[in-house]
This record gives sequence, structure tokens and C-alpha cells, in this order.
Amino acid sequence: MNVAVIGRGLIGGSLEKAAIRAGHSAEVFRGRGPTPDLSRFDIVFVAVPPAAVAPVVDAAASSGSLKDGAVVVDIAGVKTAVCESLAKYAGERRWHFVGGHPMAGKERIGYENSSENLFDGASMILTPFDSLDGAVIKSLDGFFRSLGFARVVVTDTRHHDEMIAFTSQLCHLISSAYVREPLALRHAGFSAGSFRDMVRVGAPDPDTWTDLFLMNGGPLVDVLDRYIARLADFRDAIASGDRARLHRSLEEGVAAKAAMEEATR
Repeated sequence: MNVAVIGRGLIGGSLEKAAIRAGHSAEVFRGRGPTPDLSRFDIVFVAVPPAAVAPVVDAAASSGSLKDGAVVVDIAGVKTAVCESLAKYAGERRWHFVGGHPMAGKERIGYENSSENLFDGASMILTPFDSLDGAVIKSLDGFFRSLGFARVVVTDTRHHDEMIAFTSQLCHLISSAYVREPLALRHAGFSAGSFRDMVRVGAPDPDTWTDLFLMNGGPLVDVLDRYIARLADFRDAIASGDRARLHRSLEEGVAAKAAMEEATR
């Protein structure tokens, strides 16, 4: 495959390097500036911030340089807002657009931190339009597995955004709030594995993640409300000395974790 990546960040650079490792030809371009000549490329990744995806895809489409049969894949972390802004390409037959989201990352961003093995064992989520030919998805499945992905998950945009609000965005918000506790400055000697797990994603890039949180505001607020309610239940039980209530909530957590682990076996 000939692969173009528009966007020289952590994910864009890692896609380029993983493709080269797999024996594909790959070239990475900056996300700003004139649209490059894309006529040589079978797959074009749009690896730019979410708000910039639609302008980049529109520019590529209007340039007329996309080859027949080319597949354009965006990798933004929200899908409903992005894909709805590009729904006009759902009926495009000369080339194809597919929403995507690689479930991989690092605390440190930028091309300089990209790596060829970032996606090894990860999931690649695809949110195609209903009109997309199934043969395109089958071809992408094989391509992504060649890059090291362990699985390709095909779903709709709304389910993607609901799940990502829980599995990713909520975690970043919790960690960001956690590291702002004044006691964090004096954690040395008092912290171990649980502390490291909680702070690992506590410094998300403000520019990128502000866009991600706001573009997925509905699902994220829903999951935040449920989480805050459970925290409030713990807080009230402790403040009132209600041992039975606290014990019951902890038991519910143990059962929920066991059910989660069973469901993912």
C-alpha cells in the first residue's frame, strides 16, 4: 500500500512508521498549508485535531488529486461530530471516507515521540457510513492488522462516542482533577502503584482535549453525572458514619468489577 499521513503528531508519525515497518510505502505531511498531491496514495490518514478534520478532507476532495479507489481515514477521538460534518461524502463512489480511531497513545505527544510499535496489540475502531462497500472494510482490516493492531472494531459513531466518553475521556478528567489536589505535591514516600495509575493521564494536552471534551459533550456529561453520583454516595456514607451503606457500595463495586472482567474474557 502507498500511505499518506496528513499530520505530524504522535499518532500520525506512528502510523507512518508502523506502515514502513510492515513493508508499505508511507509519507507524512504537515496538517497545515497547501494540500499535498495525493494521487499516488491508496490510503490517506487525516491525523489532525478534530476541528481541523473536515477542512482537511474538504481540501483533499476539492483538489481532485485523490486516486480512484483511495480510502481517506480520519483518526480523531470523537466520531459523531466529525463524521456528520463529512456526511456529504457518504455517496462518493470514486474514493471512500471512513471514520477511525486507533486506541493507543502516550503521555508525551508530538512526532518526536512517535514509534513503529505504538499500535501493537491495540484496537482500531472504524465508523463507516452505511453506504460503504464491505470490501473496503475487509481491505482495511488486513491493512491495520499488518500495522500491529490486534483487532478492528466496526461500530456506529454514537456508540463509539458513548464508549470513549467512559473508557478514555472520563479517565483523563478524573486524573486531571486528582493531580490538582494540594497533597499531590507531598506524595513522595507515601505513594505506590495506585497513585501512579491515577496520575498517568493527568496532563492531557489542553488544546486537543478541550476540543475532544466539548465535541463529545453530551455523552461525556452523562457519564460524568453517573460517576459524580456514585462519588457523592461514598462521600455521604463516610460523612454520616453509615457503615452499612459504605460496605454495600464497596460490595457493588467488587461485583461490578468481576462482571466487567467476565464480560471481556
